[in-house]
Amino acid sequence: MQQQSAPVGNFNYPTSYKIGCGRRRELAAWCESLGITRPLVIADPGITGLPWFRDILETLRAGGLGDAVFSGLQGNPVEQNVIDGVRAYREGQHHGVVLVGGGSALDVGKCVALMADHPGSVFDYEDVGDNWTRVDPSKIPPMIAMPTTSGTGSEVGRASVITDTRDHTKKIIFHPRMLPPLVLADPETTFGLPAGVTAATGVDAFVHSF
Repeated sequence: MQQQSAPVGNFNYPTSYKIGCGRRRELAAWCESLGITRPLVIADPGITGLPWFRDILETLRAGGLGDAVFSGLQGNPVEQNVIDGVRAYREGQHHGVVLVGGGSALDVGKCVALMADHPGSVFDYEDVGDNWTRVDPSKIPPMIAMPTTSGTGSEVGRASVITDTRDHTKKIIFHPRMLPPLVLADPETTFGLPAGVTAATGVDAFVHSF
């Protein structure tokens, strides 16, 4: 039997950060709060069969929000992952994005939100010069981020890193509105991480503090 825990805390800086065991079950209520009516869940493929992930989908179904999932992404994501996610978003006539996973899922999800109603390639919005001014902020749908590792910090970042397979370089995609307005951080989603991943992401978080 799974023990229920009280929320650890709520923080705002500037993202509203809700942390505590079991907080994934608040997802539908927070979707309603942000006006998300038909979310697309963008998730790492390795987590979609886990019990806590099924909890997330059940919460959405119970709230009448559907249970659509896109997990066609990889570590060190590439543009095609974003293209495929945008296609799923548009074909499903979704409104709003829920990002669940480590850095790859969070980065792809933020780019899907960016490109959902913008033309061209995601690299048209690379963090070079004034490319970010090409974005119409009103066309970026609301996002909720649910990180499952401690290392990336992408859930509170305004950018994503996507690999350009044409020249094999990683490029930063940036806009201030790529910052998710809300994070639900549920420690229970980290319990099944392999020890190596837990250690690596912990060191990553440590390095980011300098």
